[in-house]
Amino acid sequence: MMSMLKQHILVTHLNSTNQKIMVKPIIVKDKIKNFNKTININGDKSLSIRWALLASQAIGKSRAFNILRSEDVLNTLACLKKLGIKVVLNKKYCEIYGRGINGFIIKKNTVLNAGNSGTLGRLLLGLLVKSEHWVKLIGDKSLSKRDFSRVIEPLKKFGVEFYPKNKKTLPFFIRGTKYLKPIKFIDDIGSAQIKTCICFAALNSPGQTLIKSRRCRNHTEILFNHLKIPIKIKKEKKYDIVKVEGLKNFYSFDYKIPSDPSSSAFFIVLTILSDKSKILIKNVNINTNRIGFIKILKEMGAKITFINKRIYKGEVIADIFCISQKNLKSISLPKSFSNSSAIDEFLLIFICCAFAKGISSFNYLQELNKKESRRLDWAFKILKIIGVKTQKIKNHGIKIFGDPKLQLKKNYIIKNFLKDHRIAMATTILGLAKGGSWKISDPDSVKTSFPNFFKITKKIGAKIN
Repeated sequence: MMSMLKQHILVTHLNSTNQKIMVKPIIVKDKIKNFNKTININGDKSLSIRWALLASQAIGKSRAFNILRSEDVLNTLACLKKLGIKVVLNKKYCEIYGRGINGFIIKKNTVLNAGNSGTLGRLLLGLLVKSEHWVKLIGDKSLSKRDFSRVIEPLKKFGVEFYPKNKKTLPFFIRGTKYLKPIKFIDDIGSAQIKTCICFAALNSPGQTLIKSRRCRNHTEILFNHLKIPIKIKKEKKYDIVKVEGLKNFYSFDYKIPSDPSSSAFFIVLTILSDKSKILIKNVNINTNRIGFIKILKEMGAKITFINKRIYKGEVIADIFCISQKNLKSISLPKSFSNSSAIDEFLLIFICCAFAKGISSFNYLQELNKKESRRLDWAFKILKIIGVKTQKIKNHGIKIFGDPKLQLKKNYIIKNFLKDHRIAMATTILGLAKGGSWKISDPDSVKTSFPNFFKITKKIGAKIN
């Protein structure tokens, strides 16, 4: 019997031959009934990908438990195998046999497929900075529309080459250099992908690389500290100053990956919007840079509690308890709020605002339109079809005129969203919580980040065809 990873590679190959695999839409017709459940969510996607990539650069055998077995992570493992890294994936754990810094075996005509994952595509480039051969990076239709210039430009400063020279989207080629030089770079966007890509490139560079980045997810810095990779972090108002010393070997490490807060968010919102329901989600990563959505929901009146809070290898872990809330309040986010801490959950927040009392307002969310789909645009579409009044704020924001008495009784169709997994899941949650008849295309898109999504919804009591 083929291993899970080999099966995934085969499926990827079949898809790349332009064979259309038809997947029926899902049908949501019935509101979920009162529930009181304890659930376990898949491992954190951000940490799963980072663990795998760092394990490939460590010396020795690293092992991860509860690794997310989504398409994004499986594509990560497939790429590492193509780069000469031994990977073992079974039901209990994943093992990676690292070859140290710059330990990849890169052959001519190597092609790496990042699939739908912007995280994988951008982070992997940071580890290819010493490749003697041109390496081609490709992705699916959605990823091939996303801008990679944010990581291309700093990598060029290290001395890395790209072909075609001015191309910003996949596919393109990357070739490293033996003569890497450390850089100083300012990231005004606040992207963890940019910051991590540069940190990864710095591993292979002599001297000290400095990154001044708007505050955002800090999983990479936490892992660097845990692995005793020379890194210094200084906080300055809205920025973090990160300094990395390169050419320092580090050693293998085992890791029990906590549950994904972004995946947990779907069931938190389902509980909030459902009648007389409770949920307990076990062992969730509650890193402060990942739970901005919880802060927002609590400001709106949601009852969310952290239980059994503890530290695991630098990350904060807790069980999350949540109950239904009928009387949600509107919210207007201040400029001081870091949108990056809730960037993956804004669709769910907008849905909550649709049923809240008052007018909610959100600014500076242009980053949403640079995701798998144009998510800010899709927020307007989804809210419009359910009858919620909205208003654009320039090109970067949205006003939502909430209606606590809103009833969903019509037929709703969601399609042509570039297989954006979060749109598929968010609209499923909307239908389960508030009713109506929903026909949602491309349900297989959830495999990108949350392959067990429908399995867990059914465990809670959802009826989905």
